[in-house]
Amino acid sequence: MRTNTSKKQIVPWFAASLLAIGGLMSFTNQGFAQDNATAATEPTASSTEVETTEPTPAEAEAKAKAEAWLEAKALAEKHAGLDEELEDGTPNPLKIDAFLKDGDTAWMIVATVLVLFMTIPGLSLFYGGLVRTKNVLSILVQCFAITCIMTILWLAYGYSLAYQGGGETLGLYIGDLGKAFLQGVSADTVDGTIPESVFFTFQMTFAIITPALIVGAFAERMKFSAILIFTSIWFTISYLPIWHMAWGGGLFGGGDEGNWLMGAGEEVLDFAGGTVVHINAGIAGLVACIMVGKRKGFGTTNMAPHSVPLTVIGASMLWVGWFGFNAGSQLAADGTAGMAMLVTQVATAAAAATWMFVEWFTKGKPTAVGLVTGAVAGLVAITPASGTAGPIGALIIGTLSGGICYWTATTIKSKFGYDDSLDVFGVHGIGGIVGAILTGWCAHESLGGSEGTFEIGTQVFVQIKSVILTIVWSGVAAFVAMKIADLILGGIRSNEDSEEMGLDLTDHGESGYSS
Repeated sequence: MRTNTSKKQIVPWFAASLLAIGGLMSFTNQGFAQDNATAATEPTASSTEVETTEPTPAEAEAKAKAEAWLEAKALAEKHAGLDEELEDGTPNPLKIDAFLKDGDTAWMIVATVLVLFMTIPGLSLFYGGLVRTKNVLSILVQCFAITCIMTILWLAYGYSLAYQGGGETLGLYIGDLGKAFLQGVSADTVDGTIPESVFFTFQMTFAIITPALIVGAFAERMKFSAILIFTSIWFTISYLPIWHMAWGGGLFGGGDEGNWLMGAGEEVLDFAGGTVVHINAGIAGLVACIMVGKRKGFGTTNMAPHSVPLTVIGASMLWVGWFGFNAGSQLAADGTAGMAMLVTQVATAAAAATWMFVEWFTKGKPTAVGLVTGAVAGLVAITPASGTAGPIGALIIGTLSGGICYWTATTIKSKFGYDDSLDVFGVHGIGGIVGAILTGWCAHESLGGSEGTFEIGTQVFVQIKSVILTIVWSGVAAFVAMKIADLILGGIRSNEDSEEMGLDLTDHGESGYSS
């Protein structure tokens, strides 16, 4: 994610743009009217003659306003790009904090809607189709409820703890409460080139989908109340700190002096959430599914997806919404966002095709569930590299993630016997790890990456350090959150009767389908 600093100064040139546009329209309309009035009476000039007329006072004024607007816009962009400080360390008096760009704002509003669309209804339908008929409604309700709860928590304290500085020591891991309940943020507050309200809501959609991903790991057997408590605690002690470490100026950036994890000048490349979202959620899912235990009848009872069409529809929605997820993380409508969209498409297609052919070769038939699961693996893996990799890098990441995630979700899962119901760890955890590490290679210009030349081995090692830290942090946080939920409720798992009857009826008193 492109990091912005929250500011309140708005350059006034964009307000004058309305006057300039009005003047230009007036100038154009007057010109057309004059041409039409004189065309019938004046002889046609030869191709070598050009008539010149003095502009009217109104036309001259409109032109002056337009030229002033263009000059102010160029000047604003120039001064926004200046360094914060002069060479002697004093603040740069010519630096402009922030200025609004209408195009960036419009795109980010669309991107925000696309990412919310990924959870409701995309992820809900994708997961809902994969469970049995008696549990489909429980999945939909879990995703919807998490959307509501995370919205409130992100407003209350999540955004502030993730985004604010937090001090020299504690600030490596978490922010402060300076913007709790969006204190000091108004409709006029600008963050970079977009309203801070838009940035806040865009990042809220990430905070929503990340814990929603986890529910697929323990689907069909965990109490609804336990899920809400667990995800709320995990969001607080794992999602927010990892967000801050990666994107809030925390541990994943070494800065000029370095810290205990990163050396001076070292910085993790995580454009849209390989560590923050996918590894974080995948590891939490693995820990949670092991702690809650296997589903009743796992390995002996048929637990095939009840509606493959729903799963395909949900995966298709995820694919479309992911363009907002990745391209939106640039926080601007520019070339980087365009390339992020391109590499997202390429990696997803490559991963889906790889999964399809591997399954075809090993199992005899390519399944619809396999194909769309491979697509999600590609979407996950390209996420951290979407702002730095080129098309060749996207092909590499997509192909490798498709094959490795297939192997994890089938062979490894079967060998170790854990019941990761909907392959949250196998797809999001492993896909996130593959993508995060390969970002250190594919960002290099030799593969069409945008980071120029650098020591690939060094950057890959930087990426690995962030992966290991995220695995340990999320795993411990998930364990703690599950224990707290268990202590509060006296048990986190649904009883055998509820599991046998289905969580739709026992948790919600409704059925997903009428008989």
